[in-house]
Amino acid sequence: MFDTNLLLIWLLFSSVGMWYFIYWKKDQNYIALTSWIILMVFPYFITNIYYLIILWVIFLIIPFIIKW
Repeated sequence: MFDTNLLLIWLLFSSVGMWYFIYWKKDQNYIALTSWIILMVFPYFITNIYYLIILWVIFLIIPFIIKW
């Protein structure tokens, strides 16, 4: 069964992923689109909370580091 903490983290990641989707629709920034897809999909495959948080921070920062 899933842990409630894991479900709350999934909800948080999906919310940030939706923000990247809105950002992509406004600016057509394809790095934000890639981050959106990754942030929406990878929490379903990673069940360790610590790995999930580390990957989330990485994909959260990537659109701000790499600009077109």
